[in-house]
Amino acid sequence: MLIVIFGLILLVALIYAPQVWVSRVLKQHSSNEDHFPGTGGELALHLIKRFELNDVKLEATTTGDHYDPVTKTVRLTPEKLEGKSLTAITVAAHEVGHAIQHKMGYKPFIARQKAVTVAIAAQKLGALSMLAIPLLTIISRSPRLGMLFFGFGIASMLLSTLVHLITLPVEWDASFKRALPVLQAGEYLSPDEMVHAKKILTAAALTYVSGSLASLLNVARWIAIFRR
Repeated sequence: MLIVIFGLILLVALIYAPQVWVSRVLKQHSSNEDHFPGTGGELALHLIKRFELNDVKLEATTTGDHYDPVTKTVRLTPEKLEGKSLTAITVAAHEVGHAIQHKMGYKPFIARQKAVTVAIAAQKLGALSMLAIPLLTIISRSPRLGMLFFGFGIASMLLSTLVHLITLPVEWDASFKRALPVLQAGEYLSPDEMVHAKKILTAAALTYVSGSLASLLNVARWIAIFRR
């Protein structure tokens, strides 16, 4: 029993520790610095022009920094778009890194987008399957039907885990093979700032690891509920 409790505590720590760390790292480097020649948004526009991403747009968002491959839009939250902080500069370069991946036809990026589309639809159907199990079992009087819907629900959750795992190398490439080399070659950041930029991007990448673990924990929770 103690081993099970210890295992659960360790799993919860692995899930939430990266989230706490990334919040701490981002906040630590979110102060505006006068020596930066422009904001995160201005850097994004500069890089979009530099890499000839002619059909890529830049917009403000309140739902988290991201690149939308459907509309080909880099979206930054106000503090990144208008801020002159190390976090703003680093995150802006990272999101443009995704736009560069898209233009180059980077295969893991394309595969991730297809998987995300399928996973969103499967998650919605999976959630409905889980909720419908008791009612369907009572109406049909067939436990096998309930098991079938339960299996579909679990499969949809595992697909979400797979998406997180596919996302990690895509994010890693956008950070360490796109954004950081660009920031270093263009001398947008000093050597000391580059060290901290790596910490910011590493912390952000680890949130996808915690996301995978959280997805697996959700699967285990549903299995435990069903076994009761």
